[in-house]
Amino acid sequence: MTHKLLITLALATAGLTGAAQERRRSFPREAFTTETPMVHDPVMAKDGDTYYIFATGMGIQQMTSKDRKTWTVLPQPVMTVIPGWTTDSVPGFGSHVWAPDVIQWHGRWWMAYSCSTFGKNGSAIGLLSSRSLRSNLWKDEGCIVTSHDWKKNADGTRSGDNWNAIDPNFVIDEDDTPWLVWGSFWDGIQLARLDTTMHVAKGDKSRTIARRYDPDFKPSEPNPTSKFAGTNAIEAPFIFKHGGYYYLFVSWDYCCRGAKSNYRVAVGRSKTVEGPYLDRDGKDMAKGGGTLFLEGDKKEWEAAGHCAVYTFDDEDVFICHGYSVSQKGAAMLIQRPISWTADGWPLLP
Repeated sequence: MTHKLLITLALATAGLTGAAQERRRSFPREAFTTETPMVHDPVMAKDGDTYYIFATGMGIQQMTSKDRKTWTVLPQPVMTVIPGWTTDSVPGFGSHVWAPDVIQWHGRWWMAYSCSTFGKNGSAIGLLSSRSLRSNLWKDEGCIVTSHDWKKNADGTRSGDNWNAIDPNFVIDEDDTPWLVWGSFWDGIQLARLDTTMHVAKGDKSRTIARRYDPDFKPSEPNPTSKFAGTNAIEAPFIFKHGGYYYLFVSWDYCCRGAKSNYRVAVGRSKTVEGPYLDRDGKDMAKGGGTLFLEGDKKEWEAAGHCAVYTFDDEDVFICHGYSVSQKGAAMLIQRPISWTADGWPLLP
C-alpha cells in the first residue's frame, strides 16, 4: 500500500445522542477559542510548550492550548485524506473517525484511531505517525487490528470475532515494550503486544482483561443503543502506570445518548501489564470486577466516561467527556487532578 501524508482537523461531535454517534457537528471555518470545549472521546498530549487534544470527529478533531484552560479549536482535520483501506475493511465507514489515542515513543508520535459503524463490530484500528505534533504532517501506517462481525450462522454456529476493534490505547511496559488495549462490548476489553512498528507482534493474540459482568451473568435489561452489541457494556480502556502498578480505567454502561447516557468510569490495577486487573475488593475485572471511580452527579453532569490519564508537569491529570446538564446532554471536556490514597488508589477532588 502506498503511504500517504495526512494533514490535521476538527469537526466535532458534541451533543451526541443514541444514533447520534452518527450525527456530525461542524465547527466554523476559522479557529476559535473556548474554556468549555465540546469534545467526545478526548485524549491529550504535550509537545514543546503546547498541549493538544485529539477526539472523535470528521477526520479526528483537534485543539491546542498553552495552559490547559483556554483551548483553540482548529478547523483542520488530523486526516484530510482517509486511507482507502479503511472503507475496504469496514463497510459503511466514511470519514467520521472515532476515539483516537496518541503517544510519543522512540522519537515519533503514534496515533491510533477507530473505524466503525455504530453498534456493530466489523471495525478496524488504524495507525498514523509523525515526527512532531506541531508539524501537522501524519503518515499512514496502515491497520493495527481488525474485527469481523460476530454473527450466528444458519446452522447455529458462530463466525467472526467476539470483540470489537475500537477505542485503542497504547501502553509501554517496564521493558519498553509497546502494547495495545482496546475494546467495546462483546467479550470486553482486549490486550495485545505490539512490535517496534506498533503493529501486533507476530504470533501474539488478543486476550480479554475486563468485562462489565461475569461471563455467567446475563443482565435482564436489553442494550438500549444496539441490537447487535449485547449487554456487556464496557469500553474505552486506558492504562496508566503509577507506583509499581498498571491501572486499568474503563467506561461502563451507555454513552452517546445525550442526557439519557449513564456512562461512568471504573478502575482496577495489576502488577503486570497483562493482568489480572483487580479492583479494591480483589475481584478480577475479567470476571466483572471494577471499582467505581467517576459517575454523573446529575447536577453538572448527567454521566461521564471515555477517559484518559496523564502526568503533566509533575501533576497527574484525569480527562474525559461528560454529558452536560446545563447544555442538554452535550458532550464536554472534564479535566481534574488525581490524588492517590495511602494504599495506592486514585481519587478525584
